[in-house]
Amino acid sequence: MQGSTPSANDSPTRASAPGDDALASELWPLVDSFLERLRSSRGASEHTLRAYGSDLSDLVSFLATRGVTAPAMVTPRSLRAWLGHLDGQHLARSTIQRRLSAARSFLKGLVERGLLEANPAMGLRQRRSARHLPGVLSAAEIESLLMAPDITTPLGKRDRAILEVMYSGGTRAAETVGLDRAHLDLGRGVARVLGKGRKERLIAVGRFAREAVMDYLSDPLRPQPRQVAGDALFLNRSGGRLTTRSLENIVAKHVLKAGISRKATPHTLRHSFATHLLDSGADLRSVQELLGHENLVTTQIYTHVSVARLTEIYEKAHPRA
Repeated sequence: MQGSTPSANDSPTRASAPGDDALASELWPLVDSFLERLRSSRGASEHTLRAYGSDLSDLVSFLATRGVTAPAMVTPRSLRAWLGHLDGQHLARSTIQRRLSAARSFLKGLVERGLLEANPAMGLRQRRSARHLPGVLSAAEIESLLMAPDITTPLGKRDRAILEVMYSGGTRAAETVGLDRAHLDLGRGVARVLGKGRKERLIAVGRFAREAVMDYLSDPLRPQPRQVAGDALFLNRSGGRLTTRSLENIVAKHVLKAGISRKATPHTLRHSFATHLLDSGADLRSVQELLGHENLVTTQIYTHVSVARLTEIYEKAHPRA
């Protein structure tokens, strides 16, 4: 679609059908080419592309209502008006920050292409939002969750292997469903996963996870892969590769079966993996490597979780707390 004005129905960047003014904006094809660069050169996931597309759709549509339809017309003032509009919608601080970040990245790309002299979003300040601590399951809850699948059935064996691998390696949902059998080295107890930005890293596959995977793979009744599944490790009942949505449903099913009252997602297992390592004395740098975080600051949130748990234990146990 590059080089032409897209229609309201054929662009993946559209969060909703824009009005006539928005359709006439010269920014639409630039948004589409920006998303394509994210996909091809940075290896952005479909989830990331949808988020960027939705955020930039909102930006371009709003700017068009104010007559801003070309790159050179975008100014800090028009962007401040957009932020005020978002604030008036009572959106979460984190949502507004994400949209501003998307706008910065998009406009930075226009500067690099020579379509803007300077990035008009760089001088804008965003409000700081409270940092929410990730949800974490206790060791006892993790044990109940891992024991929840019925391993007398092929799908139960698959589910046990999935949960064990996720907790053993701290994998993201996309990394888990993206695992291929060739990525496994059960002898060494490691596996290779493809993380954010298509960056590879090794994860640990502990003893219990190895046993669960071998039990799953050795079951002659397990679903056999269809050609479209390639070398996928975890298959759905029809032989296709699992999707992240399917994985979320699998985790939710066994959380309920385990009698865990609070919500837990695939990411909760990742959070629990990191927190339990730190609680047991692992150093922050090692946990950073295991999680595949580029920045140590991202990993440091788990130290806050650990401190919060220690404080809770102290207040319950100490007579003078």
